Amino acid sequence: MVGTNFVHCTVLLNEAVDALAIQPDGTYVDCTFGRGGHSRLILSKLGPNGRLIAFDKDLYAIAEAATITDPRFTIVHEGFVTLAESLARLGIEKIDGLLMDLGVSSPQLDDGARGFSFRFDAPLDMRMDTTRGQTAAEWLNSAEEKDIAEVVKDYGEERFARQVAAAIVTRRASKPFATTGELSEVVATAVRTREPGQNPATRTFQAIRIYINRELEELSLTLPQALRLLKTDGRLSVIAFHSLEDRIVKRFIQDAAKGDHLPSRLPVRASEIAAAPLQVLGKPIRASEIEIKANPRARSAILRVAARTAGPL
Repeated sequence: MVGTNFVHCTVLLNEAVDALAIQPDGTYVDCTFGRGGHSRLILSKLGPNGRLIAFDKDLYAIAEAATITDPRFTIVHEGFVTLAESLARLGIEKIDGLLMDLGVSSPQLDDGARGFSFRFDAPLDMRMDTTRGQTAAEWLNSAEEKDIAEVVKDYGEERFARQVAAAIVTRRASKPFATTGELSEVVATAVRTREPGQNPATRTFQAIRIYINRELEELSLTLPQALRLLKTDGRLSVIAFHSLEDRIVKRFIQDAAKGDHLPSRLPVRASEIAAAPLQVLGKPIRASEIEIKANPRARSAILRVAARTAGPL
C-alpha cells in the first residue's frame, strides 16, 4: 500500500505513555494509532490480561495496525469521536487510561499524494479517512466566500483570511481547484506578509485540514466521553501540536478540575462540596532539545496529563 514506507517519529513517546501509569491488567485506549509508536509501547507494559483498543481514521494506519497480531490489541477504523459507542460494542464499560496524540502525522504530511502539504503538487484531498466525506477541493469549489474566510480565520488564525477567501473564489470561477499547488499559488498572492521561514500557505492549509476532518469539533465531543469512561485514578494523557487544540484540552481539564461552580459567599461546608472529577498532574510537558533536534516537528508539542478522581460528573 502506498504511504506505508514513510518514517514516523513518535513525539513524546515515553512521556505520554509513562503518564498513563500502566497497570498490567488494565484496559487502555490509544485514540490516534498513527503508525503505532504509543500503542506498541503500551502493549509492552501490559500483562497477559491487559487490553489495548486503538482508533484511527486513516487507512494506512489501519494497515499498519494489522501487522500487530497481539490478541490483547484491537484496532477500530473510526474517529475517536465514536469512543463511547465503539467501546460499548466491544463490551468495555470503563478504562484505566486514554492517550491522544492530536493533529496530522508525519507520514500524512510527507506523503504528497494525500494532499495535506503545500510542499507537493498533488490532488487536493486532505481527508484522514479517504473512504468518506468531502475532499478539500470539493469544499473549496462550492463553499460560500464568507464560509471560507471564517474557516481560514478561525482554524488557521490567518489575518489575511478575507483576502485569501476572495482570491480562492475569483480563481475557481475560471478553473476549479484540483491540486495543492494551485491552492498554494493562489494563497501566496493574497498573503502580503509572512512569518520568517514560513510558507504563506501554511495557515490556510492547516485551517482547511482541520475543517475537512472536523478535528476541533471531534476533540471537544470526545473529551467528555473520556472522562465518563475513566475509572477512578485512570489517566488522561493528551499531546497537542497547535494552540487551538491545546486550548480546548487545557480548558476542559481545568474546568473538570474545579468541581462545582458555587457562588463565593454561599454558606456551604467544604465537606458538602463534591470533589472535582479530574486532578491536574504536574505541569505541561514539552519535548526536550534532544528530541527537537532529531525531530523538528516536536517543537510545538505539549503534553497535558490528568487523573480521574472519585468525584461525580
